[in-house]
Amino acid sequence: MKRIVLALVMFLILCAPLQAMAEGESEGKKDFTVPSSVLPISKENTYTNPTQDLPYLQPSTLAQELLDSTDVKIENPDLIRIFNESTINDSKLAIGFRASIYLGEWPLAYESQGTEVNWEYQKVNTNYVDNRGGRAPQKLAYTQEQQKRVSGGLTAKIPNSEAVKKMMMIKAAEHTNLPLSFDTVIGQGTRKNNTYNIAPNQVGYLHSYVPAANEKGKVTYGEVYLSFKGGKRKLEVKNVTQQGVGAWIPVQDHLSFGFVAANQPK
Repeated sequence: MKRIVLALVMFLILCAPLQAMAEGESEGKKDFTVPSSVLPISKENTYTNPTQDLPYLQPSTLAQELLDSTDVKIENPDLIRIFNESTINDSKLAIGFRASIYLGEWPLAYESQGTEVNWEYQKVNTNYVDNRGGRAPQKLAYTQEQQKRVSGGLTAKIPNSEAVKKMMMIKAAEHTNLPLSFDTVIGQGTRKNNTYNIAPNQVGYLHSYVPAANEKGKVTYGEVYLSFKGGKRKLEVKNVTQQGVGAWIPVQDHLSFGFVAANQPK
């Protein structure tokens, strides 16, 4: 009996870390289910937004070798592109050659610390129907009155902001699984077939909003050197610093609708 109890205790001890790990993973994941009030308008949009291709890059053999030669994480697609487009001949005659080439100060990687979605980030349109003098219900549908451009951006000025925005958009898109872009346009005359009933003696308002993801985290900067020593090539990263950063990134070709009915105009 004692052996059975001892075995059961050991089993529970071994399972505890696995359970804690599973709970930690589930807590780290967020549910970004799109609300029913948010609808896609890519087919109806009279303005064609360019597709935002996330700047994923597969490192070449040389690039991967260089990335693996340093303990500092490097994810900047612009810097990886430079490595992919570079050629370094491996010559045994260069065993005694030593050199250090300064490639500049770069934003190296971005670490996300939180992603939220504001489904009513910016109002872009309001349609209304005044049925105070009517005797039967009237229908209200969405029609974009004027073309609207919604732009996101970083919440603070930081060095090499364009590269940082690319890395932040990659992380935010991974977390939300939404089509994100720092710039999106809703064309004039865009329509949607969703309708709302306005009862007699009421005024109905249909507000339309562009959603946006709010991404927050830390960006790592460092001075990058390409060094050659003893026939080996590697990266050296010096003066590494970190800086907090946030960004608003609109959701492309999606609108959030809010319907309000009242007895008097608002």
